[in-house]
Amino acid sequence: MKRIRIPLLAGIFSMLIGVTAVDAQYATRELSKKQQAYIDSLKQVQYDYTFPFLGQEAYKRGFDLPYAIGAMANYIWMDQGIIINNFQLGIDGINGSVPIQPIDFIEFGENRNTSYAVNFRPDIWVLPFLNVYGLFGYGSSTTEVNLIEPVELKSVVQQDMTTTGFGVLTGFGLGPLWTSIDANWTWTKPELLDDPVLAKVLGIRVGKTFTFRQRPDRNIAVWVGGMRARLSSNTMGAVKMKDAIPQETWDRVDEIVDNWNDFLEDYPVFEGGAFDEFIKNLEARNGEAIVYYGMDKAPEEEWNFLVGGQFQLDKHWMLRSEVGIIGDRKSFLASFNYRFNL
Repeated sequence: MKRIRIPLLAGIFSMLIGVTAVDAQYATRELSKKQQAYIDSLKQVQYDYTFPFLGQEAYKRGFDLPYAIGAMANYIWMDQGIIINNFQLGIDGINGSVPIQPIDFIEFGENRNTSYAVNFRPDIWVLPFLNVYGLFGYGSSTTEVNLIEPVELKSVVQQDMTTTGFGVLTGFGLGPLWTSIDANWTWTKPELLDDPVLAKVLGIRVGKTFTFRQRPDRNIAVWVGGMRARLSSNTMGAVKMKDAIPQETWDRVDEIVDNWNDFLEDYPVFEGGAFDEFIKNLEARNGEAIVYYGMDKAPEEEWNFLVGGQFQLDKHWMLRSEVGIIGDRKSFLASFNYRFNL
């Protein structure tokens, strides 16, 4: 079987939700002389809150802890490709139903998915170095698929999705720098898929925080890092032909049918199969035909490079942004975060 490249809406969205688990808040210790007085004052703090556990011990050592409870709102945009293996196709159309079956003779060209999402991320620092959070999101995704063999055919599918998930983050200082390691698991349910799609996202970031001289609780943080995304392998779904085929493809139906008939002259074994029935429904302009599909999927590239920054107005309010700029996956994140103690 040829390697098939095609973006998958649910997988993209799951990874996109995972991008939001970025947190530049951690137990920090500024070692410059100008902050020494502030560090000394931290050692005198009487920490009366339950979370994080060991908070009093952290303050005794001069670490400045973020407030334990957070509520974050995020907007995320992402664009990337997906690799698909074991593609399967079935159809219910003008000649009845053709059961889903493997399709190993088609080849896809350049295919892209563009997605956006908004989500809510509540979190809590359980320990000074360990954060636990939830993810609840909604978004939309548009995928363009370009088939190049045995016929040239474009498909564009747009659908809305919801997601839920959870994650853990650890953060610690390395001299003047800090490091965070973040892992999350999200389940996304798109309109057109039978089951939710599981995405596993791992993020590693290294950064530095610059504190304002007159406002020790105000700072700017910058970081670089990488994100790895993995998807659950098997996906099954269904879509009406009219929702998957753009007008420019309908306008080329006669050309597509002629090319397919030429292909059948050389490979008559495929006549009457699922793809042949797909072409016949396309020729009949039967937009109500239901196309069933299945596939095993993976991101085009698991890793991409990240650059981000955050402005902390005070220990309650933070604004941040992050972009993915190197690698097949391109992304943009904008968010604000409110933190408090209980």
